[in-house]
Amino acid sequence: MNDAAAQSIGLGIGLGVYLIVLVAIYLLLAYPLYAMGRKVDSNNAWFAFVPILNVFLMLEIAGKEAWWFILFLIPCVGFIFYIITWMGIAEAMDKPGWLGALMIVPILNVIMPFYFAFG
Repeated sequence: MNDAAAQSIGLGIGLGVYLIVLVAIYLLLAYPLYAMGRKVDSNNAWFAFVPILNVFLMLEIAGKEAWWFILFLIPCVGFIFYIITWMGIAEAMDKPGWLGALMIVPILNVIMPFYFAFG
């Protein structure tokens, strides 16, 4: 086997491991949203694991209309409605609404969904 083939195999294995790690992280971070969906008796809690559909689940948990999804697509405006939605999710989970605003803080945006779902 020549060097190019060995490098290709190594690159393929490395990318495969990277992809598996990314999927595992995605599933780990989607699980709290799934748990929150179950807490509010959503028939579509599984939306948490599907990109784009998870936004509709967030809106359902927060008690917002589905058309808000369009607002998420508008630059700058989407960011504001993202915060408002997370504040609604916090209140739906019987937590103070201002805690939802912490979703804009790096590191806390990983911790807060777990707190809302299991805290």
